[in-house]
Amino acid sequence: MKVALTSADLQDNRLLQVKKTLENLGIESQVMKKQYAIAKDVDVVVVTGGDRGLLQYFHQMIDESAPVLGIYESDSTGFLAQIETKNLEIAINRLKSGDFGVDEVTRLGVKVDGKDIDPVLNDVAIFPSKSATLMEHKLKINGEDVWHDNSDGVIIATPIGSTAYSMSAGGPMVLQKSKVFIIVSVNSIDVTRRPLVVSDDTVVEIDDITSRYHCEVIPDGGERLRIRKSLECAKHQFPARLVRLAEDSAAISLIAKKVRLAEDLLGMPPSAKLVLKTLEYEGPLSQKDLASRTLLPERTVRLALSHLLGKGYVKKKVSLRDARQRIYELKL
Repeated sequence: MKVALTSADLQDNRLLQVKKTLENLGIESQVMKKQYAIAKDVDVVVVTGGDRGLLQYFHQMIDESAPVLGIYESDSTGFLAQIETKNLEIAINRLKSGDFGVDEVTRLGVKVDGKDIDPVLNDVAIFPSKSATLMEHKLKINGEDVWHDNSDGVIIATPIGSTAYSMSAGGPMVLQKSKVFIIVSVNSIDVTRRPLVVSDDTVVEIDDITSRYHCEVIPDGGERLRIRKSLECAKHQFPARLVRLAEDSAAISLIAKKVRLAEDLLGMPPSAKLVLKTLEYEGPLSQKDLASRTLLPERTVRLALSHLLGKGYVKKKVSLRDARQRIYELKL
């Protein structure tokens, strides 16, 4: 059995711990660098770093890949990643015995102003660079006009991404194997505008994008790319192949996990919800960075963080760059 290893951070000590565990089990493994040429020539790819590590891997993997097993720590997120590092030995033994399944997850191929960007696993969003600013746009399906709208932005999600940003904006939950995409106009001024579910063999275009400020494309809640006029999305040629070890359906488990989280958030102050969502999509941030991203007063951010820390949703750690600064990240 051959295993390839990679991580969002190749200097991560946990990557070396995983490699050592594999060596102790007599498993041949190789750490992949920036190129992923060996991803097709192994039996499985193990990615550390939780969901962020998986998203980064599938952004950079534009070709075929062996099935991927995501590893997360007990203090990090694991909606896509299935196995905690402490359970790696059990997982590897199941892989060796063939006791696992592989879920093929649809990805979005995305073009921004005619240029290809990295494939998207969860969703791609378009928003003005300044929040609380309307964005005018036109939606086309297979070249035909569907709506002309003014809203805070637009989200296009895959089935596995339907339980992420799309769901928070009022979109439906969709089972992972459904052959559809979801389109959500966020806070449209037209109260009749509702989320759309379209076949995944269609081409979705957001065109004639205008706003008082320049607009940005946000793939999987990560980097922000400036967009001038149009976004085009279609089903990517190569799906993400995820190892499934659980006995029950991974799709059902993911939805159940998200529903439990949503129920836990009932009654939470709006500012805390915004801070939590920002941390989910932006990654670890300082209090000052959170105030800048959310446009909330620093005192409000401080109170929101206090609430989230008390509830156990986020954790605080010392910045590696400045020991006087505290960094906040999800703890789900």
